[in-house]
Amino acid sequence: MTLTVVVVDDQAVVRAGFAAVIDAEPDMTVVGEAGDGAAAVTLADRLAPDVMVMDVRMPGLDGITATRIITGRDHPPRVLVLTTFDLDAYVFETLRAGASGFLLKDVQAAELLHGIRVVAGGESVLAPSATRRLIGHYAAGPPGPRTGRDAAALDRLTARERFVLTLIASGMNNAEIATELDITVGTVKSHVNALLRKLEVRDRVQATILAYDLGLARVTPPGTHL
Repeated sequence: MTLTVVVVDDQAVVRAGFAAVIDAEPDMTVVGEAGDGAAAVTLADRLAPDVMVMDVRMPGLDGITATRIITGRDHPPRVLVLTTFDLDAYVFETLRAGASGFLLKDVQAAELLHGIRVVAGGESVLAPSATRRLIGHYAAGPPGPRTGRDAAALDRLTARERFVLTLIASGMNNAEIATELDITVGTVKSHVNALLRKLEVRDRVQATILAYDLGLARVTPPGTHL
């Protein structure tokens, strides 16, 4: 199966470079390119790609707004944000808008391709070097609004599922969670699938956002666990 990808960036050279890397893969093809958010929305509707590689800082309609519009459609593509973290601290808002993850723009080609495949498969990807900084930036503020629906969903989680959610929000992957809890990776996956279903969120990124909005998660220093 060939993954169809749209590349969105206001810099033509950057856009062409990413497109060339993606198009060189036998299981991927770039079906469109856009230089701003408005064009990205149009291409998403017209081409229905599997994945959109989205810049954040663009003239006119920015990547955050474009992502919110695109992911609000029926059967939307997955959105993978590429950003310069130091300039785009507000990229977390793009994740809140429905993106499946983000990578830094200086990402290696292999990491970019892996990220596209991961989000196309229904999972999320976050740049390892920036995950804790980004979550810490968000968590430094007050918790987000807690709705009755969110609270009810949280109450449906078992104690173990709630703890797994806090570990996900701290940036741990399935293997690390398995080690922390002394269980198998398969059991971790079962817990993750169950809590995503109960919370009615699409992936780990959205679960992390909800955990911080509900005040359930907190940032821990590197090398420690919740």
